[in-house]
Amino acid sequence: MSNPNDHDIQVLNGLIGAALDSADIYRDAAAETEDASRRALLEERSFARRDVAGELQGAVRGLGGEPAESGSILAKGKRALMDIRHALMPDTAPIDAIDADQGIGQRFEKAIADPKLSATTRETIRRAHASVADGQAEMRGLKHSLEGQRDASGELFPN
Repeated sequence: MSNPNDHDIQVLNGLIGAALDSADIYRDAAAETEDASRRALLEERSFARRDVAGELQGAVRGLGGEPAESGSILAKGKRALMDIRHALMPDTAPIDAIDADQGIGQRFEKAIADPKLSATTRETIRRAHASVADGQAEMRGLKHSLEGQRDASGELFPN
C-alpha cells in the first residue's frame, strides 16, 4: 500500500543524505586540521548538519516513513579521494570541505521549489535551509580568509 506522503518522504530522505554527507565532510576536515580554532569551527558545522538531518528525520517519521540514516555511497567515494589529497597537502582540508559542501544549498532550494511538496514539508525544508545557508555563509568567510593567507605566503608576497 502506498503512503500519500511518499513524495515528501523521498525528498526529505534525499536532503537527509545530503546533510549527513556534509556532516561527515566537515568532521573529516576537522580531524585533519591542526589549527584548534578551525577544528572547532569545522566540528561545530558538522554538529549543525547532523542537527539538520535529525530535524528532517523527525519530519519523515511524522509522515509515517522510514528516515535515511546515512549519506550516499558517491559522497563516501569522494571523501576517500579527498583523504588522499589531504595526506599529501593537509592544509587544504578546510577549503576542500567548504567547496564540497556548496551543492547542499542548491539541493534545499530545489526541494523548496518542488510544487508537489505539502506546505508542511516545504516549511520544514525552508527552516532547515536557513540553518544550512547561515553555515555556508560562515564557511565562505573562513575559506576567503584561508585563501588570503595562502596568497600572502606565496611569491606575490615574499617573506
